[in-house]
Amino acid sequence: MGRGIARTFAGAGIATGVLSRRPAAVTGLDAGITVVGQLPEPPPELIIESIPEVFELKAALYREIEAHYAGAPVLASNTSGLSLDALAEPLAQPERFCGIHYFQPADVAPLVEVARGARTSEATMASALRLVAASGKTAIVLNEAVPGLLINRLQHAILHEAYHLIERGIVTAADVDLVAKRLLGPRMSVTGLIEQKDLSGLDTHALAQAAIVPHLHHGATPSPLIMNRHAAGRIGVKSGTGFYDWREMDVGEYRVWAAALLTRLLTLLDTERRGGPPLSADDDD
Repeated sequence: MGRGIARTFAGAGIATGVLSRRPAAVTGLDAGITVVGQLPEPPPELIIESIPEVFELKAALYREIEAHYAGAPVLASNTSGLSLDALAEPLAQPERFCGIHYFQPADVAPLVEVARGARTSEATMASALRLVAASGKTAIVLNEAVPGLLINRLQHAILHEAYHLIERGIVTAADVDLVAKRLLGPRMSVTGLIEQKDLSGLDTHALAQAAIVPHLHHGATPSPLIMNRHAAGRIGVKSGTGFYDWREMDVGEYRVWAAALLTRLLTLLDTERRGGPPLSADDDD
């Protein structure tokens, strides 16, 4: 993730560096990206932290950054699950802290979530949004740093239901992925999630909500399907198996293929969308 974020800024001509505890081990970066083992001088305008999702590790890094720079840079976390307000609580300059959340592959995915913490200043948000835009990304602004932000909340709501149906033996993981790849994904990429309901009719949608929502899996605990795999060490490509068997697959080649296909798809969608009719939102609610 850190490599992809760095490529995004460097590719836009913005001076970019990567801080690592083991700089000699950091490979595969584009030319022009500096790898350092210590915080550099002068202070950068923006620091995006993308280390493991462990609160204590992040807090220790933030203390080091604040002690070194005294709040000069905007400090942002790429966290996808930890509370931004909890991360900001021990900071000396919480007003200089916000969330900037990327998606894999970070250098290909066009959207970035920029989240305002309870004590984030307007100046910090303005700087973060300006730099994200300068890097070529489109920002989704969240005015409250709810856990999971927007996109992961949507993903986990779908996944929570999918895991429940798989666990009950109603469908398989391959069935869910087929529906996502061949129906939901293509349709949403053209008419979105909510726009599609306007097109099909909110009268029909309201009746479907009333009929279906009471039967959805509303459990508040993580899926045993995931927790058991994690406990057994079946964590996907890292271990060789997860829901699928990756042991005979060239995962690196597959990632390159998937990123290239996503890039072609996004380029096609952008090109076609420019000729489409503009929409304006009715935000009366």
